[in-house]
Amino acid sequence: MMGGMPTRPPIRQIPIREEPIRLGQFLKLAGLAEDGVHARELVESEAVQVNGRLETRRGAQLRAGDVVAVGDERARPVLD
Repeated sequence: MMGGMPTRPPIRQIPIREEPIRLGQFLKLAGLAEDGVHARELVESEAVQVNGRLETRRGAQLRAGDVVAVGDERARPVLD
């Protein structure tokens, strides 16, 4: 369907060794945050969504298949 809606970038699949993984760790692993401090700032500034909902806990537990979004960038943990 063509239209005026911009297309969103695809959801990147990020391999993880085990689940759950903490949100802060995943943000770094997926390259959505530069480091732990940046991950904390993103979460505290309410810039992170998990499965379409605002997530304000850096220690929130993610499982394979969850979708993490920061702005237009989206990533999903998948078991390696």
